[in-house]
Amino acid sequence: MLELFLAELRRSWIQFIRYPTEAIGGVVITTSIFYGLFLSARYIAGPSLQFGDRLDAIVVGYVLWSLVLFIMTDIAGGLQYEAQTGTLEQLFLSPFGAPKVFVMRTFASLMLQLTIIVCIVLIIMALTGSRLEFPPTLLLPLFTVLLGAYGLAFIMGSLALLLKRVQQLIGIIQFGLLFLIATPTETWAGSLQVFRWLLPMTAGAGLLRDLMARGEALNLAQFGLALLNGIGYFTVGLLVFRFAERQAKRRGMLGGY
Repeated sequence: MLELFLAELRRSWIQFIRYPTEAIGGVVITTSIFYGLFLSARYIAGPSLQFGDRLDAIVVGYVLWSLVLFIMTDIAGGLQYEAQTGTLEQLFLSPFGAPKVFVMRTFASLMLQLTIIVCIVLIIMALTGSRLEFPPTLLLPLFTVLLGAYGLAFIMGSLALLLKRVQQLIGIIQFGLLFLIATPTETWAGSLQVFRWLLPMTAGAGLLRDLMARGEALNLAQFGLALLNGIGYFTVGLLVFRFAERQAKRRGMLGGY
């Protein structure tokens, strides 16, 4: 597994340095969209607008949404690209197995993407005046968000494996992801609290807002529930991908496009 991870990390690094304009363009577009929305909101509300810690919470949600979108498109888009170039069948013939290859590939590319995400956060903070905190404990809820994101990404990858083209579907789903991650579900009360723990990634995103935007300590009980949620969605995603893999092999859909 370590050999596979190092190989995928080298592959991701070669692609990164060969096409640097992609990374630069992603940073510019992501920050420009948020800053444009920020200026529009401030103009509508007038000079008396005071965001308080709500701005920090919005920044956390927006950046998480950008990270989750990258994970979603990395697996589903990678499957689609491999199918178009005719190399998809080679991945499934790998001795490691296709799920392990894609998990290691996304972990390797995630390391580079996290660097880009940090740059985006710092630029947004400089432009908007947001003051986020970065305690070491933020890695724990971030891990639960990543688990849920990878679970959903494998479900989307399953659709890409069987349907071949899913760009429009990803475009629709990304707005649902924005609702899941950017909505402050941690403020819900009553029966909505139960519903909140069943949604993917919302628990981890809420903990990150508490840590980074509100300066609160990590709630270990809530982290435990968020971890169970992330593991559950990740497991379901892998099971669905395995099912789609068997169906694609049975129908002979790996060798052509």
